[in-house]
Amino acid sequence: MSSVATSSALGALPARFRRQRVLIVGCGDVGLRVARMLQGPSPSHPRVRVLALTSSAERVDALRARGIQPLRGNLDQPASLQRLAGLATRVVHLAPPPSQGGGGTDWWRDPRTLALVRSLRQRSLPDALVYASTSGVYGDCAGAWVTEARPVAPGTPRAQRRVDAERAVRHLGRAGVRTSILRVPGIYAPDRENGTPEGRLRKGTPVLTAEDDVYTNHIHADDLARACVAALWRGAAQRVYHASDDSDMKMGDYFDLAADLYGLPRPPRLPRSTAQAALPLTLLSFMGESRRLDNTRLRRELRLRLHYPTVAQGLRSV
Repeated sequence: MSSVATSSALGALPARFRRQRVLIVGCGDVGLRVARMLQGPSPSHPRVRVLALTSSAERVDALRARGIQPLRGNLDQPASLQRLAGLATRVVHLAPPPSQGGGGTDWWRDPRTLALVRSLRQRSLPDALVYASTSGVYGDCAGAWVTEARPVAPGTPRAQRRVDAERAVRHLGRAGVRTSILRVPGIYAPDRENGTPEGRLRKGTPVLTAEDDVYTNHIHADDLARACVAALWRGAAQRVYHASDDSDMKMGDYFDLAADLYGLPRPPRLPRSTAQAALPLTLLSFMGESRRLDNTRLRRELRLRLHYPTVAQGLRSV
């Protein structure tokens, strides 16, 4: 690291006297994994001070117990975010958009990301920001392999709000922040709440027949956290990365694999015409999009070696 003075969020101190401050916005399961990795010794990044935004007074003590400095604030209350300006040198943004968007004609907006970006722009900007978006921004790709160069085509309001969030993050990039966007598929981990398909298998929830089935993508929560940390220091400016493992599976095959690992019955198979009447709309929305994510950039540019390159390895990790 150079000793030349800079005008970053750390002020005009020589680099050898500076200590990185990483702010985690949306410090849930993955955020806590990111914090743990940042706090441990690593040749890939310096020792850092970890801060986390929280809107819950009940979480303050729990965050402190993990060595994280809590900051009270609420993304739905922009005035509460003023103290974030100039505070962090790097930011990991993991907070999802609201379920209802901006309201009215702004249903497609993500007001939370917009509020965060505006607060960060009030004073000296952070050096880098990583935003965890969703692979749903591509919509249905009919099972094709997808690279980061593919244009977005969101098919749901939820995915449209993610596109809006990505747009807001890019505005920071044009202001000089090195922004990286991770497009994330389904997150799983045996030690994560609802992080495996076991509960759904025990309920006997059907999947689609092979001819109607869709390709699905996954990432272990620990590998996603490692991708966030790698992007903080290695991500290229205004760059998109697929934070996905190497698996090439259809959804039904994924649940069959999990059922065999857990010693449970494989789920029943239904044709799409029958499933539309038997399954909830939220589940059907995931069954209506098929794509396979190419993770070449993740491995080559971020130099990330996945600990769990396939879901079989990740589910067996329990």
